[in-house]
Amino acid sequence: MLKLAKYIKKYTGIIAVIVVLLFIQASCDLSLPEYTSNIVNIGIQQSGIEDAAADTIRKETMDQLFLLMTQEDQELIQQNYTLDGDLWTRNKVDKNTREELSRILGKPMLMLYSLAGEGVEAETMQSQIQIPEGMDVMQMLSSMTQEQRDQLLAEPYERLDAMPESIVTQSSIAFIRQEYEAQGIDMEDFQTQYLIRSGAVMLGYAVVIMIAAVSVTFLSCRLAASLSRDLRKGVFEKVVSFSSAEFNQFSTASLITRSTNDIQQVQLLMTMLFRIVLYAPILGIGGIIKVLNTNASMTWVIALAVILIMGVVLVLFSIAMPRFKMLQKLVDRLNLVTREILQGVPVIRAFSTQKREEERFEDANKRLMKTNLFVNRCMTFMMPTMMFIMNGITVLIVWRGAYGIDDGSMQVGDLMAFIQYTMMIIMAFLMLTMISIMLPRASVSAARISEILETEPVLKEVEESKKEDPKKTGVVEFRHVSFAYPGSDENTLTDIDFIAEPGKTTAIIGSTGCGKSTLVNLIPRFYDVTQGEILVDGVNVKDWTLHDLHDKLGYVPQKGVLFSGTIRSNILYGVENGTQEEMEKAAKIAQAYDFISEKAQQFDSPIAQGGTNVSGGQKQRLSIARAIAKKPEIYIFDDSFSALDYKTDVILRSALKKETSNATTIIVAQRISTILHADQIIVLDEGKIAGIGTHEELLKNCETYYQIASSQLSKEELNHE
Repeated sequence: MLKLAKYIKKYTGIIAVIVVLLFIQASCDLSLPEYTSNIVNIGIQQSGIEDAAADTIRKETMDQLFLLMTQEDQELIQQNYTLDGDLWTRNKVDKNTREELSRILGKPMLMLYSLAGEGVEAETMQSQIQIPEGMDVMQMLSSMTQEQRDQLLAEPYERLDAMPESIVTQSSIAFIRQEYEAQGIDMEDFQTQYLIRSGAVMLGYAVVIMIAAVSVTFLSCRLAASLSRDLRKGVFEKVVSFSSAEFNQFSTASLITRSTNDIQQVQLLMTMLFRIVLYAPILGIGGIIKVLNTNASMTWVIALAVILIMGVVLVLFSIAMPRFKMLQKLVDRLNLVTREILQGVPVIRAFSTQKREEERFEDANKRLMKTNLFVNRCMTFMMPTMMFIMNGITVLIVWRGAYGIDDGSMQVGDLMAFIQYTMMIIMAFLMLTMISIMLPRASVSAARISEILETEPVLKEVEESKKEDPKKTGVVEFRHVSFAYPGSDENTLTDIDFIAEPGKTTAIIGSTGCGKSTLVNLIPRFYDVTQGEILVDGVNVKDWTLHDLHDKLGYVPQKGVLFSGTIRSNILYGVENGTQEEMEKAAKIAQAYDFISEKAQQFDSPIAQGGTNVSGGQKQRLSIARAIAKKPEIYIFDDSFSALDYKTDVILRSALKKETSNATTIIVAQRISTILHADQIIVLDEGKIAGIGTHEELLKNCETYYQIASSQLSKEELNHE
């Protein structure tokens, strides 16, 4: 995946926005459990009273509380509360100051609440302060100096410090509730207002989470789609630049799979990557921080959950990973078999081998299916296991938390928040494991895409073409050229040396497999020569840019290739601004005008993919018309007349001779009749030149040519020649 990182650099702005949105979403997500805890602890259990730092306290109550505080604490209270008549009102303070005020007021409120009560609790508190029987505690404390009160309250405060914080909090809340009621405040309305405020804040967070999540999803999908577009473009441009050597390295089926299925796998991963891989760590780390602030004593539960989850993931992936690597190869295999069968349907029917091909397809299909099923079953087993771990951890938290609630070290809301934070942390790991399901396959796909993108073509192209020799326009010169296919130890062509000149026809003939097509394929640099050099217009073909070189050539391959579209688009394929007259003229020269004019839509008649809706001869004539319409300097016909009948062949070559009188024409042929009147005939035998000359000269001087001619012409025709 890292090899494709350079394609993501241009989208750093979008990625930055996604990261910011993820932090906003995580911040809101992590705040919700805290509000849930507050609704339970404060809104329900504490009637909406947040802490001991009450909003308002009556003067007489505050005077009693002052008697139970140190001088320093009294001064802090007086700094943050304002006396207005008979009521102390808390000033607007920050969070830390409020916590400090709550700590200072909590214990005096507990003591005052206990002393004001009846029964064992009041008697215990009075005994701790050592109040003489029958004396009012407040009266006694008010008669003492500050120093005496501090000494008297030292021991009770030590006992309060040892008590759980939740007990102090609950007692102070009960005291404040009584204080508010004494002030005439409606506690039901007070509680309702707190719940409404908290609920409104939670609803606001939920809206922000929704907007952030939708925005992240939209941007992630857009980024992934753009990346896949860039990758497809990059792969296509690279494949187009490949020479025949690279096409031999990568099968057509594999190139199609890499351009479609593999890029789709990467796109699917990128769609999920930012939403999960980036979000999971943010949520997990944030959850851990929140848990430590909630109850650090139970963090071992989270550690246990993470260990169990990672253990399950490692076991499953050690089993499934090898199969992930096989999947794309099996997709390649299925595409290859499907493509071969679809292309070879006529041959399959002719030889009645439908059953055999069905079995071959079924074998490839079943192997892919079984591998997919195995991988999916492994991944399906993972989710129930994860849910079992999550539910087990929830039960463990409740069981351990119950003891904390029972001994007063934890509140119910804190337990609920702890469970939610724990689930967030576990879900973060679950999200990572879910993405890891896609990661191996996407990683394999990314490696296959990178293999294409990083493949250096064998043909090295110059940045700018050398200046041609005006005296040699259209001249094709082979200088002692030898060629061997990549990986082959033997030459296919050896010491080929000849010149093809403008206004003349150079024909190449020889037995099957002697290297005729290979020779002409060296001119447009489908391959590079092993030894020697080929010159076009006096310049080595390696010193031309491929565009400039191909611009000089009109190439008609051995197998006619047509593209889906219309007859018009195929004939004018190499001419951007070709006119109707030029198109018709090319069609007439190629002897294609008659069958085109018979069609209902004529030049706008549709051509199916690969030209399957026209005959072999029609396909060849349209291919020839395409080359003629380009008006190149050099025509290359690689056995392009083989599907034509003798009459059409003669008429076409006669018309072509007039059109190409100033161009260089190179014809590869199997039939002697096609090249009888060529200005120069090159006879190949096992990759070497067996003879060069006219038809008459070669009949006399070249045994190989005579044997070919005698196999195609009668004795009378040979003697006449």
